[in-house]
Amino acid sequence: MADIIKMPALSDTMTTGTLIAWHKKVGEVVKSGDLLAEIETDKAVMEFQSLYDGVLLYTGVEEGKAVPVDTVIAILGKQGDDINALLSAESNPTVAAPEAVAQTVDTQSIEKLTESITSPAISSDNRLKASPLAKAIAQTEGVDLSQLKGSGDEGRIVKKDVEAFLEQKNQPIAQPTAPKTVEVAAAGEYEDFPVSQMRKTIARRLSESKFSAPHFYLTTEVVMDKCIETRVKVNKLTETKVSFNDFIIKAAAKALTLHPTVNSSWLGDKIRQYHYVNIGVAVAMEEGLVVPVIKNADTKSLSTITSEVRELADKARDRKIQPAEMQGNTFTISNLGMFGIDEFTAIINPPDACILAVGRIAPKLVLEEGNVKEINVMKLTLSCDHRVVDGAAGAKFLKTIKDILEEPLRLII
Repeated sequence: MADIIKMPALSDTMTTGTLIAWHKKVGEVVKSGDLLAEIETDKAVMEFQSLYDGVLLYTGVEEGKAVPVDTVIAILGKQGDDINALLSAESNPTVAAPEAVAQTVDTQSIEKLTESITSPAISSDNRLKASPLAKAIAQTEGVDLSQLKGSGDEGRIVKKDVEAFLEQKNQPIAQPTAPKTVEVAAAGEYEDFPVSQMRKTIARRLSESKFSAPHFYLTTEVVMDKCIETRVKVNKLTETKVSFNDFIIKAAAKALTLHPTVNSSWLGDKIRQYHYVNIGVAVAMEEGLVVPVIKNADTKSLSTITSEVRELADKARDRKIQPAEMQGNTFTISNLGMFGIDEFTAIINPPDACILAVGRIAPKLVLEEGNVKEINVMKLTLSCDHRVVDGAAGAKFLKTIKDILEEPLRLII
């Protein structure tokens, strides 16, 4: 028996998916576990593996096309299976609606038949003359038949009159030409790109966050000299090289256990305070930003955090990351220091109450006991949802991270 494959829901928020590429062609043998296609969800481009064995008999979605979840995208079976019967059974309900039945019949024949039927009609008694089919279409589309002039016998309104009226009605109304204030770009001077499902979701979620959560921002400067020294020592003792971002993740995780107010979410009628610490780490990709999550980060060592961050980032860039690996965050960190950014403000990543924006480590000259000294500093900016976190709570949390990074031995106390 043939197996119907539908567009899967690869994330909890996915409603449509874009078929990026087919890895099998119609007629090829497919085994369970074979890579069948690449699908772009609202969060990432992911590999879709077949759950069935068989021959690929049908592909219903072209590469680059977006379709709703549960749309038939492929059929696997044996050579000779009747895919048309399967598609028909899938697309038609058990009991066809009147409209569906009407569509399966030759509409020209219906029109000829209905034109021969006498309408409750007009002329002498001023009643409207229209064919039953024209009336049915008009009722469905909300058309006032008194506005139409019939082209049938004795001025009877027929199907084509209603369709012509609808076509004219749907034509865009020409707008007065406004004075040109901006020079229109000549052909070839710009390029349009379609918006991916991931980018649409990023835009929607961050817009909702920015305009629904009242943001405020706190910035502090961290002296990173001791953290730099500690990192050098740690990396001499381990094969997995620990990054400064790993230190920040670990410091934030410890600070969240000390300031649980920050480790919370706004749920409308209540504030949920989490008893675990799951830190989302923003990873930049060409298609947009994805946020893999380090689960229970407060219980993990630096080297474990390093390994997990690297593995999840590689999965994201290779389009192999799973939805479960990008869910459950209670706090998020976004680091643009590697791009030479000194400081920035980040938009809160729902459902978190806060997000930490990390800038680069840069040298700075300071005056200490009458002498000029060079130190290395890094700026941290905390974006807070004021419905959950007040200024004092955010400031205390940020100070704890600063204290930990300026004295990294606190990470093991």
